[in-house]
Amino acid sequence: MELTLFHYLVGAIALIMLIWNTVEVGRNDAANIVNAVFGARVLTRRRAVWIAGISVIIGAMASSPVMETARKGIFDPASLPGIDAAISVYIGVYLTNTVLLYSFSAYGMPVSTTACLVFALLGSGFAMGGAEAIHWDKSTQVILGIICSILVSGIAGFLVQRMFRGVVREDCEDPDTIKLHGPWMAGALLTGLVYFLLMKGMKNVGFVKAIKSGTLDTLGAPFALLIVWAALTALTFLAIHFWGRFIYKRLFAGLAVLGMIATAVAFGQNDLANCASPGLAIFMILQNGSLAGEVAVPWFALFCCGVLLFLGMTTKTAQRVTRAAVNTGSQGDLVRLYAPQWCIAMARWIVPKTGQDHALAPQPVSNDNEKLQHYDALRAAVITSVTGSVIAFASGMGLPVSTTYVAFAAMISTGWADKIFARGDAALKMGRTIWVVFCWFFSAILAAVMAGVISKLIGFLGLFGILIGLGFNLVSRLAIRQRANKHEAQLKEQAALRKQQFIEKAGGKSDARFASDADNDQM
Repeated sequence: MELTLFHYLVGAIALIMLIWNTVEVGRNDAANIVNAVFGARVLTRRRAVWIAGISVIIGAMASSPVMETARKGIFDPASLPGIDAAISVYIGVYLTNTVLLYSFSAYGMPVSTTACLVFALLGSGFAMGGAEAIHWDKSTQVILGIICSILVSGIAGFLVQRMFRGVVREDCEDPDTIKLHGPWMAGALLTGLVYFLLMKGMKNVGFVKAIKSGTLDTLGAPFALLIVWAALTALTFLAIHFWGRFIYKRLFAGLAVLGMIATAVAFGQNDLANCASPGLAIFMILQNGSLAGEVAVPWFALFCCGVLLFLGMTTKTAQRVTRAAVNTGSQGDLVRLYAPQWCIAMARWIVPKTGQDHALAPQPVSNDNEKLQHYDALRAAVITSVTGSVIAFASGMGLPVSTTYVAFAAMISTGWADKIFARGDAALKMGRTIWVVFCWFFSAILAAVMAGVISKLIGFLGLFGILIGLGFNLVSRLAIRQRANKHEAQLKEQAALRKQQFIEKAGGKSDARFASDADNDQM
């Protein structure tokens, strides 16, 4: 293969887009890792991001040094009509995903980088290679895996939270309750995290493979996990017996932090390829003049990608994603959210009418810094443990799942179990949930269509097509940033107005808790 100016410029653009896309994944997907512990005020967002970010970097360095270039086997690069067609596909995917992820992050909308990448590859592969280039059976499996993971996470989150809430009630730090129920509850949640790490989080690490081989593979998963639960229950009982005062206030908070760390490690290890695989595929083409299904990646490149993910998590738009997610699952009376009117109208048919139900969740409180606690540590621990367990189970079944989808479903379903939609801005919170789920599927369709159009444009016009796509990307980002900032200002005004109306309706004596007051842009 003879390299031309076009190919050298493509290589430079691919490197820039790889860095850019990795930061965007950190802004949106990785930002959701801290939702549970931040919403429960177990940690400040800054501290949670640092702990989760370091865990993401560790996970990235522990990830497989061999990455897929056609993620999940969605299409066959070898079936494309030439090397330049493959380059068009991968550049089109990057130009699409960077603007999509930035746009959704700017509006605080959590979307799946896995879904965006998979459907962008699907659309661009179809545009450049036709129906024969697509593995339709694998594509169907991806879609079904996404839908099933949402349903399983939602059902599991609801059942576990309702059971645990029935035992603990409103005080998850009560000494008598922790003595009686803390060991078996902690054992169950920790067992889910152990299963998560063995099946998903650290599955490529040598000693973890050995442990898995000697336990789950030898004894069978049900029996092995029963033994793990019994052992962890006994250890928790001993910890409570010897360090009771220390454990009472920190048991569920500590479990939530452990769950966040486990999810962050798994994210860094398994989702890193969502950022890097298109760029790596281009470099392999330029280096060897041929297509490759897999690419070897040096450890320092994995480390750099992990750092970029962490940097994305620290940005302002990542804060918007976190704030909007925890507000959606908040037990507060008034939240700062947006949902279209048609979503709110649908939500009014779903949520209970005022006075027909009562919340099981404890009354909202503020921490020492006057920040609203959106939910308690018990619910945070359930969210992280259910998220990890569902992802681990799906991984064991060979099904592709999205960390974002599973985590959001767990947050909403645990809130439903606590009957948070019987309090305050119930219709707005449920309307936002409907809007988020709608955007999950809309973003997938949009990714497929946009990537197909841009790839085809690049295929026809070459470098000029890339410049057109890049210009569209930059202009779109600028327009979205301006509109999103204006949108945020309007949300603040609307929340302030609703707060005033809320207080006036209560005769000026309302003791309601307002999430919109607590969650400013400096979280």
